[in-house]
Order: sequence, then C-alpha cells, then structure tokens
Amino acid sequence: MILDFSVDDELCTRCRKCVDDCPSRIIEQKGNDLPFIPEDKEMYCIQCQHCLAVCPTAAVSIFGKNPYDSMAISYEKLPRLESMMRLVRGRRSVRQYKDENVDIELIRKLLHSLANAPSGVNSRKLTFRIIDNKAVIHRVREKVLAELQVAIEAGRIPDRLSYLMNAVPAYKDQGRDILFRNAPHALIISASPDAVCPNEDVTLALAYFELLAQSAGLGTVWWGMLKMLLESLPELKPLFGVPCDHVYYGMLFGLPAVSYLRAVQRDDAARIVRIE
Repeated sequence: MILDFSVDDELCTRCRKCVDDCPSRIIEQKGNDLPFIPEDKEMYCIQCQHCLAVCPTAAVSIFGKNPYDSMAISYEKLPRLESMMRLVRGRRSVRQYKDENVDIELIRKLLHSLANAPSGVNSRKLTFRIIDNKAVIHRVREKVLAELQVAIEAGRIPDRLSYLMNAVPAYKDQGRDILFRNAPHALIISASPDAVCPNEDVTLALAYFELLAQSAGLGTVWWGMLKMLLESLPELKPLFGVPCDHVYYGMLFGLPAVSYLRAVQRDDAARIVRIE
C-alpha cells in the first residue's frame, strides 16, 4: 500500500489536527516541522482519509488525492434534524413499482455515494452487484422461477418455507410477483469473509442506500426473499454473482407506483431503557 502522504508547506499551519485525529496514531510532527508518517508505520493506515478531511487549509494529501477535489462539508449544507426525521419516519417498504428503468446516471450517483458508508475498521470489503436494467431482472426472474419449480417438485424446499413455495403458482396463476415484486432493479451487497464485521457492513450499506434512494424519489424494499431463496438453493448464487463464502443481502428498488401521504405512528415501537 502506497500512502503518498504529503503536506503543502505553504498551506500547513502546523495546527496538528491531522496528527491528533488520526485513528491509527501514525502521523507524527516534530516541533514546527511538517507532519509526516514514518515508513515503518505506513502499514497501520486504515485509509480513512481523516487527515485530508480535517485539515482546515487543505494542505494534506494522501493516496494522491487532491483535497480540493473533495466535497466541501459545513453544517449549513447538511440536512437539518427535521428533514432527517421526516426521511426516517416517512421511509416505507415499497412493493409496487412502475415498469420503467431508473436513470442510469442516478443509480451511478447513488452507488458512488454509497461507497462512503461506514465499515468495521474501515475495511471496505464490500461488493455492490447491481441489476440496472429491467430486461435483466425479467430474465433472472424467469430462470429463478424455473429452478424453483424443479426444486419444489423434487421436495427440496422445506415446509417452513411455504411462502417461497407459493412464489411459482402466484406468478403463473395470479400474476403476483412475490419474489421480485415487479421491481425493475436490484442491489445485492456482499462482504468478503475476511472483513472484520461482514454482517454489520452489509446491513449498514443497505440502510444507507435505502435512505439515499428514497431521498431521490425511489422506492425500496429489503429483499428477504432473495436470502430465503439462495439459502435454500445455493446453486443459484452464481446467477446473482454471489460468492459462496460471502455474507450478503439484497434490496429491490425502482420508481414507486404508490405514494404514501403521511408517516405512520409508531414512536412507541421500540423499548427505550435509560442506563444510569
């Protein structure tokens, strides 16, 4: 790993903020000299870029990143609590979608922003697998339903997953797509098994994506049926590009065909315990 850590002598005020805020405590500064990272400590960098982000004069660069290319952050530009509360309270699981592709540029923006979601020890060992075309998800649906039908006839689906067994007749006889919800797109996030906390990383990333997507006017729903399907028929994992040893979960999304006009009332849904 090449850190390419550099500090602009003319811009640096010697404030030591990069030194004090480094999570790995590997940045050093002697007297009025420029901050630096000793070669024998470079291996401990977790690539968080805190040093670049915290510098008040944009003097610090790492990994060859130009601080002036970073998005400027200030309290005035962040959503206020009221806006965030409205987003969280108004979030809905959407199960009705328009038969339209979402603009590919919007999907790209969402995924690039999502790459900034937190991960344990900043390991960032996630892979985003995206179905960004409704024609692809239609083809995958047909393949899945065919394989599921074979598995059902062979008695490979346990009785406890009766809901999964209903997917084929529901689609063929009633036109109800309980597997894919007729969504045009899907996001499957997987974490390498050597990630520090793969389950948490996947869940966090999907939660961030859900809020990003819904703030962009899209509908989302957590894809529990995918998990149920692939755990029952692991031979279908290659169809979704999911490695057998990865932790994973999915989310369906698209332009919603339903509108919710108000938030629900469930502030008492969680038990709150005050620790003293």
